[in-house]
Order: sequence, then C-alpha cells, then structure tokens
Amino acid sequence: MTGPRRVPRRAVLRAGVAGSAGLLGTALGAGGLAAGLAGCSKDTPVVAPADLDVLAVARQMIRFDTSHNGEGGITLPYARMLQAKFEAAGAAVDIISTPNPDNVHLIARFTGAGRAGAAPPRPVLFLGHSDVVSVERDRWSVDPFGAEVKDGWLYGRGSLDMKGTDAAVVTALLRHVSEGARFDRDVIYLSDCDEEAGPSGTRWLAEHYWPKIDAGAVITEGGWILTGADGRPMLAAVTVQDKSAIGLDLVARGTATHSSKPMPDSAIVRMDRAVSRLADHQAPVTLSPLGRGYFGALAVAVEQGGGDPNLATALRGLLAATDQDALNRAGDLVVSLSPYPWLHNALLRHTVTQVIQQAGYRTNVAPGSATATMNLRLVPGGPSVASTLAQMRGVLGDDPQLSLGLSARGPVRGTPEQQLASLEKHLGDQPSSIDTDVYRAVDAALRATYPGVAVTPGLFEAGTSGGPWRERGIPVYGLYPYPVDNDTITRMHGTDERVRVDALRSASELMYRVFAAMRV
Repeated sequence: MTGPRRVPRRAVLRAGVAGSAGLLGTALGAGGLAAGLAGCSKDTPVVAPADLDVLAVARQMIRFDTSHNGEGGITLPYARMLQAKFEAAGAAVDIISTPNPDNVHLIARFTGAGRAGAAPPRPVLFLGHSDVVSVERDRWSVDPFGAEVKDGWLYGRGSLDMKGTDAAVVTALLRHVSEGARFDRDVIYLSDCDEEAGPSGTRWLAEHYWPKIDAGAVITEGGWILTGADGRPMLAAVTVQDKSAIGLDLVARGTATHSSKPMPDSAIVRMDRAVSRLADHQAPVTLSPLGRGYFGALAVAVEQGGGDPNLATALRGLLAATDQDALNRAGDLVVSLSPYPWLHNALLRHTVTQVIQQAGYRTNVAPGSATATMNLRLVPGGPSVASTLAQMRGVLGDDPQLSLGLSARGPVRGTPEQQLASLEKHLGDQPSSIDTDVYRAVDAALRATYPGVAVTPGLFEAGTSGGPWRERGIPVYGLYPYPVDNDTITRMHGTDERVRVDALRSASELMYRVFAAMRV
C-alpha cells in the first residue's frame, strides 16, 4: 500500500492549467478573463472562467482516456487536472495511489465554517468517478474521446456516465467559491478511479483511508430526470437504494469432434438455445414500498403532464394489484406502454443480461464446451437468489449437459456459499433515509431548476460506489442532474454516448442550488 501523494504545485500547474488555457481563451477571451477577475477581493480564491463553464470542463474531462476493462484506468493525469482547479480554489487535495500504476483516487476538501451557535453538520461528500468503460471504436460515428459538440449534443465516453455529472458538480462548487462563499460543513469531492468494476474502488479506499472520506451524507450518480412527450422534465428520481448484481455462468457441453461432421449435441448450439430460453424468461414483478412510491409518482406525472392515458391507467392497475399474477400482468402492461420500457422493466423485477460468450478455439474443431456469462441484477425485497436460480434452472430443463452457477467474473467475491449469503443479505437492505437536510436540499433544487417536475425517492437500476457508506448507515443519494430521454439512457455504456449541452448547463445550475443550501 502506498500513501497519499501530493504532486508538486509547479508540476500541477504545468500539467493541468496549461490544458485549460485553450478552453479559457476560447470561452471568454482576455477581456472576459479580466472582467471575471474584477471585483474579487484579495482573499477570494481566483477561479479561471473556463472552470465555471460546464461544457468546457466536461469536454476537458472526456478528452482524458480513462477507460478500462476491469483492470483499472489510467487516472493520474485526470486527477492532476482536477487538483489544479481545486487547489487554486483553496481546497486541500490528496491524490491517493492504488496498487496499480497511475491509477489514483482524488479527494478535495473545502473546510466548513460552521454556523453561529451550532455544531457544524457532518461533511457532505460528492462521489464521482473518473474511470469509464471501454469502447468499440469502429461502431462510433465520432471520436469517443474527442468531446465533439454536434447539433446541440456533447458526444464522448463518459459524457452521460459520469463526467457530465462530474463537470456539473465541479463548476457549481467552484462558482460558489469564486463568489467568496463558505459552507456550514466540510464539502468533499471524491473522484473514484475504479467504479467501473476495477479492483481498487471505494471499498479499497474505505478500508485504507476511511477518515478522509467519512461523511454525514453522500451524493453520487443514480436517479434520472425523465422527460415527457413534450421534451420537458416530468419526473425526477433521487435514488436512495441500488440494485445488487452477480455474475452467472451458463455452461453447455457436447461432443468435441472434427468440424467436417456436425453433430446434434453441439455445445455451442446447446448454449445458444439455452440462452434464448432464458432471454424469454421474465422474473416475477416486485413492488416494494420504494417502488410503489416511484410508480405512484410516475402515474401522477403522466396524468398531470398530458401523457398517455393508457399508461396512467396501467400504472394505477399496477398499484392496485393484490396478487402475484395480477402484479405480473400489470407490470408487463406498464413496460409495454412506457416510453422508458427497459428502465421500468429493470425497476420492477430481477433481470438477466448475457454479457460475455466464449466457445471454440479452431475453425476445424467443434468444441466440447461453451460458456455464456450473464449479469443478474436484483431488486431489493424481491425473490431470493436461490429461488431465482432454481426458477432459471427450471427454464433450462433437465438437460444434464447444461449447468448454471455463480461466476468468478461477478462483483461479489468469496466461495459460492459466501456470495449467496452476501446477496441474500443485500436483498433485505433498507433505503437511505430521506429525512435529512441534504435530501431536502436536492429535492428543493430539483423543483426550483425544473418547475413542475415531480420529485420522488427511487431505486437505481444499476449499482454505484456508495456501498461503503451505506454499510455504515450513512445516507447515499443518487442523481444524474440532467434531463434525459429514452435514447439518451440507452446509449449509457454504449455507442455514441451523449448528453444535451443545454441539459448540462441546467445540471450545473441544479448543483449550484444544492450547494447554496449549505452556504453561510
């Protein structure tokens, strides 16, 4: 284990500020810079105007290729860029090395001033991540790390997940600091280097450096601001709980033979047919109290926003269902009518997605085995993992040449028994409390930024790095602060990932309002 690394100030300025110079000049020019600095007292940190421009900062972030396939990204240059911004604004910054070379976390802390006559609230921590998933470059229409702006959209890996959100938070926070603001508590910005299934993420960081990231509440990625048919925000979910995930391996076996003689018990064909059966299988609908609140808010948003009346009726039917068969039918109807079908299907039930397929090694050999690795995502409060696996095995039938079990590729480590015990435990986890000043600040900021939007706590269909805080009883709230449509959500981790420029700007305004609630 290596300790926190403080990069020399001159080196930081050469590496980080130089990278901002072109953006700064383009954004405001020399006159704009002078105007931006005018009126600042000598005690007010000097924040470069380009560091207040959410589009400029998002583009700068995207141009760092921090992608990886699970081995951890190269994040040190990215961290140095952030260090230059935060130290110029007066924050204390730590760059913490992980066991992988140039794979680092960054922690920036603005010390709070407290409030007269009251003990300062516990710190608030914004949890971002610098790493992104890798890309299939040949499928992109633009350079995935070029941060191209086209027709009002910012394209690039991480534009949505989550460098766009990081940029909104950083620019909002620095805007307050540039105004000479002080906060009533410590404000911590953590840039996690291994959120995308890397080996040294926040769990590793919490194990080795917990005092640096201990907080009273955490804000991170998560809930979506959904738009209606008119393109305006209609529902904002602040996620207070994540689905958990596990990897499964489906293994098919057959006769290994010369490829000149195809045989009916081909391992690859057997696997493909089994995968198709599982793809057609749907787990039963789970409507927890958290899910009931979310879909109730969605019903109101659809009704008040002039949405599809058939969807509103289907949602009311879902909420009124009294047995499992009725729940399943109502859930299927909601998914079929929803403009966000894949999101809402994922919020209603356990889901299984095939992610990796491996078979064969020569063109003249029919292999004796084939493996499909799948990702099982679990709704808290839903059916047990054991019963879910039993149901899936029932779908596969009694073929002795097929086996389904836990995968070594999954995010949960340990023996199969330990993995199952951990997952069963998480199915009983409770959502973070919404009775906190931080949740109320996010709620109020959403309503002020997007008038008329319905705000509700909800479940995140994926996972975040918030586990170490949740496990210590610290509330974690998730939000992507920009309005999205179904096409935008679908591009997450996919081809031509993008976010609207005007949505980015409103996201920065939203986060500015969140931090404003903590000013003194």
